Amino acid sequence: MTRVLVVDDQDLVRQGLRMILELAGVDVVGEARDGEAAVQAAARLRPDVVLMDLRMPGVDGVEATRRIVASGEARVIALTTFDVDQNVVDALRAGAVGFLLKDVTSDGLVDAVRRAEAGEPVVAPAVLARMMDHFAARPPVPTVRPPGLDELSEREREVLALIGAGRSNTEIAHALVISMATVKTHVRHVFAKLGLRDRAQAVVAARDAGLNAPE
Repeated sequence: MTRVLVVDDQDLVRQGLRMILELAGVDVVGEARDGEAAVQAAARLRPDVVLMDLRMPGVDGVEATRRIVASGEARVIALTTFDVDQNVVDALRAGAVGFLLKDVTSDGLVDAVRRAEAGEPVVAPAVLARMMDHFAARPPVPTVRPPGLDELSEREREVLALIGAGRSNTEIAHALVISMATVKTHVRHVFAKLGLRDRAQAVVAARDAGLNAPE
């Protein structure tokens, strides 16, 4: 049974998430109302997945995510009410495996938790599209140089840049005039060299590196 820690500074939100998960057979092993308590609870309870609110007093969800991921205790899913914003991007940089808007459906919440435990991508295509909209008005500017960037070949940099521009594998194959199999190989190498888990983190990495999609 999947073990989940629910973190939110609002009692009603935590209780609602617990009820949804328990009705679906998910074991909610604990709750926390701030980031410091979340880090301590994760170390003590060893959940598989942490649902992490990002905006909390004291230690916020981004810092708590960074500490929990660094300890290797659990996979963290960021929760946000404010759609895709800088906190979401920072949470992905800190190691969150994905994020959910708090208006997610019950089925969507349960599916995300189970996907996270299985090591699968959590960010739904529709939410990834919102993330791209968040970046659309902001040209890529180098900020935090992703570790492993220098290990990428020129072609792999092009693939990463195109992922950062929101292109699908099919669109990347068309843009670079290469086969779909070759695209998948490049994507796999990019993810391995940069330590990325999914396309959402790849988008952030491309933006951090200041990569522009080739014309």
